[in-house]
Amino acid sequence: MNVLITGGSGLVGTRLTELLLQKGFSVSHLSRKPTADNGKIKTYHWDVAKGIIDERAIQEADYLVHLAGAGIADENWSDARKKEIIESRTKSIQLVTDKLKSLPHKIKSFVSASGIGFYGADTGDEYISEQHTAGIDFVADCCIQWEAAADEIQDLGIRTVKLRTGIVLSEKGGALPRITQPVRWGVGAALGTGKQWQSWIHLDDLCELYIKALTDERMSGFYNAVAPNPVTNYDLTKLSAKVLNRPFWMPNVPAFALKLVFGEMADIVLGGNYVLNQRIKLETDFQYRFTDAKTALEDLLK
Repeated sequence: MNVLITGGSGLVGTRLTELLLQKGFSVSHLSRKPTADNGKIKTYHWDVAKGIIDERAIQEADYLVHLAGAGIADENWSDARKKEIIESRTKSIQLVTDKLKSLPHKIKSFVSASGIGFYGADTGDEYISEQHTAGIDFVADCCIQWEAAADEIQDLGIRTVKLRTGIVLSEKGGALPRITQPVRWGVGAALGTGKQWQSWIHLDDLCELYIKALTDERMSGFYNAVAPNPVTNYDLTKLSAKVLNRPFWMPNVPAFALKLVFGEMADIVLGGNYVLNQRIKLETDFQYRFTDAKTALEDLLK
């Protein structure tokens, strides 16, 4: 069975590819600069801006995963950057959708990334399940449009799953290296009040959840892809220091300083969400390997 991945060279895509290959799947990627077949991963050319895609990628796929998208925290949010963040997610999958409408294919299921930002960058201490309404800020709008683009594939009769993902913990990228770098230097500190909730998931658990969603015909719709036990920003930073055996004594980084440096983008670190994995827990038999932040950090940092 062949899994076609958009955004396959990113943090999640790289690890997902490794696990799929270990489980006996074949994997193909869409890339603007396809490389020669290395015997494990096929790469097919696509250019979203030009509306170009190698039709063989669609015709040979059994499953489809959509991970493509510009990093939401890679650059400050100018109007142009906001447009790029949204369109890199929506136009890329719309290109695939258009090909699915016109080509014969055998795709059984489709799994798309989304984010817990769907509920808004900051929902305080409220417990958030899948039944919660969407937020009204930029990150919420981004997720709303992202999921709407994915729904167009569902409308073609293909079983579709959307994984609203929390903070992905990995030593190779994402939020964790940004937290641990100052900790390693002995100057780790919580951000803002430090009381904002961080709903996280270990990278391996997330990738196993993608595979589960691809292959389990009972799964459909949107799920909160988070571990069972959120922690505060203060506790996550303090746990990182403990696991790394580094001091944790610096005062919190004040909110105004973060806003001066990052502008509106500071919302995603100053805000927080206590998100429940309700549908995964109650409706699936998925088993997490990492259910508490301490165990996850020990696995990643030691």
